[in-house]
Amino acid sequence: MATMAGVPRIPGPGQVPPAHLRVTDQDRDHVVEHVKAAYAEGRYDKLEFDERLERAMMARTHGDLMPIMTELYGTSAAPQRAPRPAPIRTERASESNERLGAALGHVLMAIGIPIVGPLILLLTGGKTSPYIRRHAVEALNFQLTVVGASILLPLTIIGAVLVPVIWVAAFVLAIVGGVSALSEGNYRYPMTIRLVK
Repeated sequence: MATMAGVPRIPGPGQVPPAHLRVTDQDRDHVVEHVKAAYAEGRYDKLEFDERLERAMMARTHGDLMPIMTELYGTSAAPQRAPRPAPIRTERASESNERLGAALGHVLMAIGIPIVGPLILLLTGGKTSPYIRRHAVEALNFQLTVVGASILLPLTIIGAVLVPVIWVAAFVLAIVGGVSALSEGNYRYPMTIRLVK
């Protein structure tokens, strides 16, 4: 690095700063934007993204930031402006008939029709609606777990006493799942064996 009267010369546009030079918050933010854009483009998985983000935020010198940028753009000078991040795809808001269908998958157990309700919804509305499918799969897994426990638990003395308690809890949880589906929630049943994906 050239100096003038003992003062280091600041690198110009497009030049890579010396590795030992301390970074500013703006330098860190610049690299973080590139890392976020790479993650949005699918170039990093979640673990890689978190690791690079932490390295960028903890960087003290340009030598700490350079490996991250080199990984993204090679040994050529990094671009001056972060690429525009890809638009985040959000699942569209579910329509009222989808919410009603998803709620039915949960509530049919509460009225004494386990497994059949969510299975029918999975095979019909679940083919066209990700929202119905997500709720039908969760309800089906829960109901399979409850029915399986109801068959196996009576084989033990304590289990025979627990079966009515399990069904009361299942009734309450099914209602909660149905209400959650109606309000566009993402409900997960506790203590459920998830056999269906």
